[in-house]
Amino acid sequence: MEQTFIMIKPDGVQRGLVGEIISTFEKKGFYLKGMKLISVERPFAEKHYEDLSSKPFFEGLVEYIISGPVVAMVWEGKNVVTTGRKIIGATNPSASDPGTIRGSFAVEIGRNVIHGSDSVESAKKEIALWFPNGTVNWQSSLHPWIYE
Repeated sequence: MEQTFIMIKPDGVQRGLVGEIISTFEKKGFYLKGMKLISVERPFAEKHYEDLSSKPFFEGLVEYIISGPVVAMVWEGKNVVTTGRKIIGATNPSASDPGTIRGSFAVEIGRNVIHGSDSVESAKKEIALWFPNGTVNWQSSLHPWIYE
């Protein structure tokens, strides 16, 4: 099974979307393996987004992520990185399909509610950064009803 890192950004937390976002991933058949509510410090945010440090929007992105608490999560399931990105929708909410998280809940690209790993490699890096002590190892009794 594959794992991905999903973060509900400060706007998603402030708007009370945490439960609905978790429910969306659960209803798809993915398993929550780790979750924490955290206020992100600037150095940690800079490390998380270090691959974007040369972009003109980097400073604004860091300011946004440290502006309020976020919910960091690890989700597990078959093709969870690719499918998770589809559930989330395009980075620009106006390009997101209706029914996606961003298509349903976001208007501005700078307030797009959620972050999801863009590759298996990124997921491994982000999970190691956000969950250095690992995640919970468990399997739902519904597993055989979701996976062949």
